Amino acid sequence: MKSVAISACLLGEKCKYSGESNYDSELVELLNAQNIELIPFCPEDYAFGTPRPTMDLVEIDGSIEAISNSTGENLTTPIKAYAQNFLDKYNDIECLIGKSKSPSCGVGSAKLYDKQKNLISNQYSGIMAQEAQKRHIKTIDSNEAIKEYHEICN
Repeated sequence: MKSVAISACLLGEKCKYSGESNYDSELVELLNAQNIELIPFCPEDYAFGTPRPTMDLVEIDGSIEAISNSTGENLTTPIKAYAQNFLDKYNDIECLIGKSKSPSCGVGSAKLYDKQKNLISNQYSGIMAQEAQKRHIKTIDSNEAIKEYHEICN
């Protein structure tokens, strides 16, 4: 059976920063119809709880950091630790589907800012997605997952 890690909010878990979900019924139906083990993840909920303040990816001295929009605190370390531990634990994952635009799990859709909050890119990958990519795990943004599901499932 193929194992796919998927942002928990897409499965209906209320772990979005606002305490809501990003349930994607079409994607979930499509994946459930296949012989796939879905493994939910949410580094932000695990590290900071829900609800929580929003964060942005910010380039600081050549490094990409997750910075809280309410406190300015650097939140990168707990997100990276969660990503590494999760991917170590589920080392047979063949694919990761991340929530579009998320600073932790968006795949090519997250926004990246400079220190002054000027937009550098809106096509960046979040911290957990980057960790999966380093490990050569296929990563797919939720906005692309439905049209790419054949690649996920086959």
